[in-house]
Amino acid sequence: MKNKKIKEKVSAASGASGLQNKKNEAVRLAMEQITKAYGDGAIMKMGERTDMDIEVVPTGCLTLDIALGIGGLPRGRVTEIFGPEASGKTTLSLHVIAEAQKMGGTAAFIDAEHALEPVRAANVGVDLNNLLISQPDNGEQALEIVETLVRSNAVDVIVVDSVAALVPKAEIEGEMGD
Repeated sequence: MKNKKIKEKVSAASGASGLQNKKNEAVRLAMEQITKAYGDGAIMKMGERTDMDIEVVPTGCLTLDIALGIGGLPRGRVTEIFGPEASGKTTLSLHVIAEAQKMGGTAAFIDAEHALEPVRAANVGVDLNNLLISQPDNGEQALEIVETLVRSNAVDVIVVDSVAALVPKAEIEGEMGD
């Protein structure tokens, strides 16, 4: 009786390892397809890429930089800051801009809300003379401006304040649901 239970456990374990081998092979094949379609580096196992030094822009808040685990916000990535109204999203964004400028970087503020207060920005350390600002007429225009700035590879931080204010042109012109 005891030998039968041991054999059942061994059989179940070998079945599970066989299933795992099939899954591993399927993952390997999928990775090969992705690499073939999109080139080297399109997909990899994270553990194989230990040399990932991520450049960051500090937030201006040491405790937040520590909590983020890398010392700030990662460069070259989209970072969404969200929260209730008046919770400090714009202030945090202005601090990030100020830190980028202190490091010699260029920053842009896409003011979709048309509400940027220059005095407030200066008070948190933003160099207004070197801040690019745009107050787009609609959401499409804002995103086209962002795309142009991103493609320039010359701007270190781009803030869009706020995504909720990116109203489509059709809605502004009254074409939606007339």
